Amino acid sequence: MMFPIRCFTCGALIADKWEEYKSRVESGESPAKVLDELGIKRYCCRRMFISSEDYFDEIVEFRSKFGKRGEGKA
Repeated sequence: MMFPIRCFTCGALIADKWEEYKSRVESGESPAKVLDELGIKRYCCRRMFISSEDYFDEIVEFRSKFGKRGEGKA
């Protein structure tokens, strides 16, 4: 859902680099180049960036339209 604060494998702090990575990749830069320039060297940390999918907004929209199952029942 949200980008993790630390790498699941090695525990390195990675969340502080997410916004810059995301904006630079969306502007057309190569993900590999951006990760190199941000200093993300370990393949486990690189995997966290490359495989991350930000779908938090979609969940909030779904919840607001359909609500929680079982709401309103006694």
